Amino acid sequence: MSITKESELLGMQRAAEAVACTLKEMTRYARPGMSTKDLDAFGAKLLSDFGARSAPYLTYKFPGWTCISVGHEFCHGIPRQGRILEEGDLVNIDVSAELDGFWADNGASFVLGADVHQHQKLVDASKNILQKAISNIKGGVKIADIGHLMETEARKQGYKVIKNLGGHGIGRSLHEAPDELLNYRNRYDQRRFRKNSVVAIETFISTSSTYAVELNDGWTMVGNKGGYMAQHEHTIVVTDGEPVILTERNGIWN
Repeated sequence: MSITKESELLGMQRAAEAVACTLKEMTRYARPGMSTKDLDAFGAKLLSDFGARSAPYLTYKFPGWTCISVGHEFCHGIPRQGRILEEGDLVNIDVSAELDGFWADNGASFVLGADVHQHQKLVDASKNILQKAISNIKGGVKIADIGHLMETEARKQGYKVIKNLGGHGIGRSLHEAPDELLNYRNRYDQRRFRKNSVVAIETFISTSSTYAVELNDGWTMVGNKGGYMAQHEHTIVVTDGEPVILTERNGIWN
């Protein structure tokens, strides 16, 4: 969507606060021995307290309030009672929701407890790439140039990017134009970021794979060549200068 009046900005700020605070508290609440179903239930309560509704469920009938992916799962992991978190797991939580007609989205990967499997370097790379990408976004900047920046930074640090996942416009629904805000340069993409538009910018930084493929459950995605992936995401408003980071309260850069 494009922000055209103060009431729209306020609506987006409230929706973004709901998903950002929920994501932050879920990452704090997660602990070894907990099922991803129980973690999702905690997130559901937080969103409900804000008056927000799960965007994946509303849009796609996703079987959970949030997406929780663990280990080799890249994204869209289904919360399950039998999926038990363990020390050192690479965990990704993606929280998106609707509140009073406005939609916001954010996500984060993190290491649960001690970094016994050495995932922290990948997580840090993803965080830093998102921060650098967002700091370079303003009205008139080519979308493909931001994708090029993200892939270049990933390669510098020894990683790859997932080429069939990307950020997207958001605001009045979960996925809007501009879609396919990719982590690499599509030389045929001549689109530019527009001032006052609302977009969800997200990283998909991988150790081994360049494409995500869907498992038989119809939701969970893993790498075409295995390995691990870290994702971080903010919903932002594009301006003539520094973007307004609506989901800043998730604290993923702290």
